[in-house]
Amino acid sequence: MSTETGHPTSHGTTLTDTALGDLAADVLRANDMGGWTKAAPLLYPHQWSWDSAFVAIGWAQVDVRRAMTEQQRLFEAQWANGMVPQIVFNPLAGPDSYFPDPARWAVEVSPDAPVGVAETSGICQPPVHAIAVARIWEVAAGTEAEADVRAEIRTLFPKLMAWHRYLAEHRDPSGSGLVTTYHPWEGIDNSPRWDAVLERLEVGDVPAYVRRDLSHVADAGQRPSNDAYDRFLWLLELLKRHRYDDAAIHRSYPFLVKDVFLTSVLVMANQALLGLADAVGATSSARAEIESWIARGRSGIASTVDTETGLAYDLDLGTGTPVEIRTFAGLCPLLDAESGDRDRALKNLDSEAFAGHPDLRWAMVPSTSPLEECFDPRNYWRGPVWPIVNWLYWRGLRDGGDLVRADALREASLDSLRHVGFAEYFHPVTGEALGSAMQSWTAAVALDWLAS
Repeated sequence: MSTETGHPTSHGTTLTDTALGDLAADVLRANDMGGWTKAAPLLYPHQWSWDSAFVAIGWAQVDVRRAMTEQQRLFEAQWANGMVPQIVFNPLAGPDSYFPDPARWAVEVSPDAPVGVAETSGICQPPVHAIAVARIWEVAAGTEAEADVRAEIRTLFPKLMAWHRYLAEHRDPSGSGLVTTYHPWEGIDNSPRWDAVLERLEVGDVPAYVRRDLSHVADAGQRPSNDAYDRFLWLLELLKRHRYDDAAIHRSYPFLVKDVFLTSVLVMANQALLGLADAVGATSSARAEIESWIARGRSGIASTVDTETGLAYDLDLGTGTPVEIRTFAGLCPLLDAESGDRDRALKNLDSEAFAGHPDLRWAMVPSTSPLEECFDPRNYWRGPVWPIVNWLYWRGLRDGGDLVRADALREASLDSLRHVGFAEYFHPVTGEALGSAMQSWTAAVALDWLAS
């Protein structure tokens, strides 16, 4: 095992599948906090929302009951309006363990914030949770744990419904089918998808702060810049001024983007939720509501696909224009097995703009296209490969019946992990492990790929 900034297998010993699986399970156990899992030992000492969903997928291959506990614990911090917060803070970690801390978020200004549970942040992340619970159900079905897991899903199902309803209504009040994101921290932190919106931002007085993240990576070039952090934190100040009220935010707030990736994950999650509705015997009205969400999201994504490139582009509500940057998000029609735009998305996937670029160490999806001028292969979401993103696209390919591509992406992904270990992300050309080591969600998708 390594320190968090050490990546012991990078360009060293190649792991066998057995060793890879054993080490992946060890990472989850090492980060286990007794019912929930730290995203990483030091850099991320709390429970992150979409990390936790992926972690549950990994736990399903180790202890299926523990996998359900992971999600139950997360949803204990669900807001009254249905939102599942981006971070549930670890009460055992000190205020200096991570920034921004609960005091900076000050979510108590919102009447929707949870009371009597662990403190949270005031934004959300992509809704992978129903996808995770559906995967847990796949693993549990036909085993001695089936009855227990079904009972847990029955308890969680209305909370998942409330979460998806929040995204469908509070984050899409116009009924466009596209979910609005409020902050880069809602999943894809320093992606060039947000550059134009952030550049327009007039930053006011940001209270003094000390970044904690830079001490946990090998060099600062792997993380967002200080200028980006100033802008992120100014947005946080504005969200607090709006008391995290969605209606107020939509009326007057400078970072409003219709997010094609978040929306596509929601479509995928609603399809998973529809399957869970069968497992728990949900009402016909619940099924109809889910089906309406799927149809609306599918239509919304179709409206964003560029006629020339075939890529789906976010919509900047500040200007009313698409964000024409080639990132992994543009391939999001692949997450929907019934999308009418899959064929063009597949061509983009295979092209040199993405997994077909000749310089890539492994034929995987980079976070930003190597053909973009802003491509930075070492910097977070501006170029590196993220295993969890590739897991989602693998599932999308598999669910869409493209088994040849799905198998190729799975094998490339596993081969990368055999070499680099459980890095948060890695250099798409050299294969250098980057970010945090012992990253829980990377270990989790390794376990699921090995079991598939």
